[in-house]
Amino acid sequence: MKSTSAQANGAVLTEDAASLVSRRTQLQKKMLGWFDKNARDLPWRRTTDPYAIWLSEILLQQTRVEAGTPYYHRFLKKFPTVQALASAVEEDVLALWEGLGYYSRARNLLKGARYVVQELGGVWPKSADEWMSVPGVGQYTAGAIASIAFQKPEPLVDGNVKRVFARWTAYEGEISQTASTAFFWSMAKELVCKHRPGDWNQSLMELGACVCTPRSPECEGCPVAKLCEAYRRGTPESFPVKQKKKTVPHYDVVAGLLFQDGKILFGRRKPGGMLSGMWELPGGKVREGESHSASLKRIFLDETGLVVKPGKCIGTLKHVYSHFSILLHVYEAVCSGGSLNAGGGYDRLQWLKRPPAVIGSNRKLLQKLKLLPE
Repeated sequence: MKSTSAQANGAVLTEDAASLVSRRTQLQKKMLGWFDKNARDLPWRRTTDPYAIWLSEILLQQTRVEAGTPYYHRFLKKFPTVQALASAVEEDVLALWEGLGYYSRARNLLKGARYVVQELGGVWPKSADEWMSVPGVGQYTAGAIASIAFQKPEPLVDGNVKRVFARWTAYEGEISQTASTAFFWSMAKELVCKHRPGDWNQSLMELGACVCTPRSPECEGCPVAKLCEAYRRGTPESFPVKQKKKTVPHYDVVAGLLFQDGKILFGRRKPGGMLSGMWELPGGKVREGESHSASLKRIFLDETGLVVKPGKCIGTLKHVYSHFSILLHVYEAVCSGGSLNAGGGYDRLQWLKRPPAVIGSNRKLLQKLKLLPE
């Protein structure tokens, strides 16, 4: 890393960062001019409604714009106001979120809506500090809402902004380190535009999403290429510096398909764990040295109280979560004894044609088998 020459908000800036800060007015003028001409026409950019902007920011965490936009419209149609969302049943919110993954976002959005309505009397927070008190709202989201909805000069840093700042300054620290996080937030605070903070923050994110991309950045189309140290060096793809990816664990998972009167047996995951409140076919991980048949019998007895006889495998599907992947095997099964009783990871068992919210791996496979509507 280059020698340091400036202190900002508790973090030391590199020489290149300090130089960039000194040219802040030029940088802002070029970025805002580019944004005015090139910004994508996105639905949440056509409103100043804090609720709609908050919803968009939560939706777009871990979700591409193209995938999140239909959910944004459906969500606002069903829950057009924060009061409507605050009075919703969690299961209905999860059902509307189905297919997006990272369901804690939906639960936190509901908790946040109830907090705004019940604790704040429906009065919106305005500053980033005030937004940080809302459940599920972190430093980035707080800065985004405060600057975009209320034009507060609040900074923000997300993955796109980190990449942009790392390239502008040729920052050589590993991106996930605590010192690196402090560096990027210090830069954001120093550079935030006082008269158009919302547009400034969106211009940073837009540049990272559309021009300063992880691979093959379009440097020739960048409005501030001449101010970018990584571009000057000819090595933009060398930044940001990242840790080598760890090996992702993989598990074999079995699930059983039981029918009764044209309905399928589903279990609802207990609150507090991964995918809590979601429905799935009863199943679980295959233990080392255990056959699929033995696993299914064990899991059904432990989780449902039923004794089952596994039949043929009717489908397999690979599914990737954030920190592990699975290969799901679904087997036909017939009940041969026992008494239905939710246990283990389930708080409820029910025969259903279509559960309110099905976990992604099950939904994909059941749709493939024509057992759930698309």
